[in-house]
Amino acid sequence: MKASKFYISTLREAPSEAVIASHKLMLRAGITRKLGNGLYTYLPLGVRSLYKLENIIREELESTANALEFKPTVIVPGDLWKESGRWETMGPQMLKAKNRGEQDMVVSPTAEEAYTAIVRDGLDSYKQLPVNLYQINTKYRDEIRPRYGVMRGREFIMMDGYTMNADDASLDECYNDYEKAYFKIFKRLGLKIIPVRADSGAMGGSGSEEFMVESPIGDDTLIICPNGDYAANVEKAACKADESVNKKGEKVAKTDKAIEMVETPNVFSIEDMEKFFDESPKMFIKALVYRVINSQLDLSKATGAENWKQVKDPAGDYYPLSYACVLIRADLDVNEAKLASTLKASEVVLAEADEVLQIAGAPHGFVGPVTVKAPLIVDYSVVENGEAKMHDAIAGSGKDGFHIRHVEPMRDFVPFINADVRTVKEGDFCPICGGKFYSTKGNELGHIFKLGHKYTHSMHVTFLGQNGKPTEPTMGCYGIGVDRTLASIIENNNDEKGIIWPMSVAPFQVCVVPIKYDGKMKEVADKIYDELQKAGIEVLLDDRNERPGVKFADMELIGIPLRITVGDKNLPNVEFKPRAAEKADLLSVEDSISKAVEFVKSELAKLNA
Repeated sequence: MKASKFYISTLREAPSEAVIASHKLMLRAGITRKLGNGLYTYLPLGVRSLYKLENIIREELESTANALEFKPTVIVPGDLWKESGRWETMGPQMLKAKNRGEQDMVVSPTAEEAYTAIVRDGLDSYKQLPVNLYQINTKYRDEIRPRYGVMRGREFIMMDGYTMNADDASLDECYNDYEKAYFKIFKRLGLKIIPVRADSGAMGGSGSEEFMVESPIGDDTLIICPNGDYAANVEKAACKADESVNKKGEKVAKTDKAIEMVETPNVFSIEDMEKFFDESPKMFIKALVYRVINSQLDLSKATGAENWKQVKDPAGDYYPLSYACVLIRADLDVNEAKLASTLKASEVVLAEADEVLQIAGAPHGFVGPVTVKAPLIVDYSVVENGEAKMHDAIAGSGKDGFHIRHVEPMRDFVPFINADVRTVKEGDFCPICGGKFYSTKGNELGHIFKLGHKYTHSMHVTFLGQNGKPTEPTMGCYGIGVDRTLASIIENNNDEKGIIWPMSVAPFQVCVVPIKYDGKMKEVADKIYDELQKAGIEVLLDDRNERPGVKFADMELIGIPLRITVGDKNLPNVEFKPRAAEKADLLSVEDSISKAVEFVKSELAKLNA
């Protein structure tokens, strides 16, 4: 391709709203242009890299994960989302509309419903399973605060793979195949991936693993064992249990003393309690009341449930609004993602002051585990598997201005649910090897889920099993954020001059830059260009009538991996300069051609190894 026939639209400065490297460079290099808030258009240079990335995904999914591509619509009937139960629970991120027939429609934020409906309509026998399909398609989520360009836009491109399986063993096999494919994909893209345990969130299901890249502007906090034995998103991370000890560092024995009410004027925070009782926070039980949105738990026998309305739904009954009281050791924090997962809720938020008074009879700081009128969600730091982990503890009394001492878990209160809802932090210890965790920021590029029967059950999917009886299949879901991956490649491969593309996704592999496209320089540049094209190399010939400095700046900004410069001062030799190299080599024309072919093939071989 000749530059004079190609659309090159570079900027000397990035718009002020661009604050991260990838956003700045994608705009400056003419990879993307902003069309609206959270909406970006790919220009021709960007399209070339984007399609290369997509094709790498296709190649690995089809060869390693044995997946077949399908193409569902972007606009999906709302009735499918009502079947799955996510019409209400997906929240305001989902863009809804009505067509001229007043039918509810969805601008697809994800495609589980569409896939399930498509496969359901043609599924008869176990002989058809597994059904392993993937799509690379446009999605829309109405992000409240889109930022960082395509890293977190409203409209975006995702690869979504889906498997429908006859049983858990088949699902495990597909899940493992996708995992292998992901490692190969990201290796070919030149990205170092950290696989981490993750929360399934709104997707539901059991098993879940994220594929992260370390990034200072990452949305996620990763908890990592230095020995390599454990890595998890903070939303899912677990740690080795540590004991509750008193101020002297001593483990406290179980007490037979009755609960004692203690007046505690002006004692509101944990710090206040430490001073008042002259005791370690590891001796206090913190009680927090949460408002719970769309819980699918059976709360019929829970404390306070008689006041909460349950909605009957074919996709699963749920409580639009309920409450829970979380008990956790006072030096620890509640992980709201874990809590929402435990409660099978779309969201949990700390209750407002008036709600806390209604549920607990006292404000936050004085909420009591013995008197609160809500189900107790008790963290493992307080009780684990029916065994109290704290003894002779201090807690809120349920009365403003008073606390209670000599609290014995399992004697004075019993969990409605006992679960790990603790936020793991840097400095906590690995549950596998005991190593001290460190934390880092990361961006999620891929995610794989074992969805189980979440969608096949709610959307009534069955097949005729080997035993001749109708059977419900299980499902897996596998996603890669295509735009986000492209941005992450740039984020990880740049310098002060611009992008440094890996060979696998560079818009062009080689650029030939004549100082002036005229006379002998034109003749030599054309020869190199023609010979490289014949060798199957993707070449951009900068034949523009621009100053050499402009050409060099553009090619470095765009990030083409190899530049061959043709100048009259060096002829019959030419400059051979890889984008990441500090200096150029002088080579003969023939050597520059053969070495360029060798360089491109060598770089691709390293990525594909």
